[in-house]
Amino acid sequence: MLNYDLVVCGAGPAGTMAAAEAAKAGLKVALLEKQFLPRHKTCGGGMPMVMQNSLRDLAPEAFVESQVTHMRHTWNFDDAYLAPINPPGVDRQLLLWMVQRSIFDNALAQRAVKSGAELRDGLAVRSLEVESDGIKVSAQAIKTGSHFVAKAKYVIGADGANGVTVKSTRLRQNRAIALAMEIEHPHQWGDGHAELRPDVAHLEYGAIKRGYAWIFPKADHLNIGAGVFRPDRKDARNTRTLRADLQQTIFQYVEAMGLQIDRDQARFHAHPLPTWNGKEPLHEGRILLVGDAAGLINPLFGDGILHAVKSGTIAAQCLVDEAADQYTDRIHAEFAANFDAALTLAQVFYQWTGACYKYGVKSERATRMATQLLYGDLLFTDMAGRAMRKLKRSVGATFFLAFNS
Repeated sequence: MLNYDLVVCGAGPAGTMAAAEAAKAGLKVALLEKQFLPRHKTCGGGMPMVMQNSLRDLAPEAFVESQVTHMRHTWNFDDAYLAPINPPGVDRQLLLWMVQRSIFDNALAQRAVKSGAELRDGLAVRSLEVESDGIKVSAQAIKTGSHFVAKAKYVIGADGANGVTVKSTRLRQNRAIALAMEIEHPHQWGDGHAELRPDVAHLEYGAIKRGYAWIFPKADHLNIGAGVFRPDRKDARNTRTLRADLQQTIFQYVEAMGLQIDRDQARFHAHPLPTWNGKEPLHEGRILLVGDAAGLINPLFGDGILHAVKSGTIAAQCLVDEAADQYTDRIHAEFAANFDAALTLAQVFYQWTGACYKYGVKSERATRMATQLLYGDLLFTDMAGRAMRKLKRSVGATFFLAFNS
């Protein structure tokens, strides 16, 4: 039987970061990934440029496909508002990076290998068995069927909302699950709407109830998707017509932007988004959950890549410090207050999206502030009360009486 200090299940941003940081500190680490890398990963692929603070040893040119400087907001594909992220007079220039997760995740996995981790891709974890002195990890090669068995002092679960790691514990029993769907649409710049540009991210708020749609620019294609959020702590996947509604929204967005699509040939990718729904234990004994497995997706924006990277770093540091029992507290210290405030705003935004669009999204500073929130330069705890007061002034007391009834 192979022996490791740490086995990381899942080679997404959270798992690869945890593996790299632990290996650099001298731990013997195995990084397991079900698919062969590089592999497709359903994700819009947007992230704040502040990500480079965690990846200073990785050149952005290796994975960044476009840099967004503007957001174009619409309501029911109309009432458009194109706003700069960096309006005149700002001191700090902010950018959003757009990546393909297949390229980005593979770059992070190879970075983990250079740090000393042992990467085993094409290996599906089948079970975790807790023993007195560690955890027995059993996996199977998806190509040959051969078995992999290892003993680890610790396991980090970075295998997502439906991964084996979560199912092997009593953690995350009451999850809030959003659902997103997307297509990768080949694109040549200059085709379609004049504001389809590699520096513009498009966001549509009225076409899908309790959610939004997007168009994110990549090097040679557009990531076009839509998602529905359930800040009432329910599973959006239980809504019977939701998949058809998301598909229809995506088709409408494509056509509204002057693009052509063969509806019969469109290939959709759906993925659950386990959003933050309040404090809860995120470790159980020697098992620690990170990224999507821990529900660290912002309940308002739906972004998760930067939070995944941070959680992987925190998990690895806990193990290096021999303080695994402090992991949940450290995650809560990093995320809980801010995400709780974001959850409060999400409950308002996805119930009263029209009013929020008119009086919030289209306001002069909103796009800049949204980007600052993505960066962490501005916290939801700093602006939640201010946003509520502005909406109350704009739409009157009836709005809040209805929300609080």
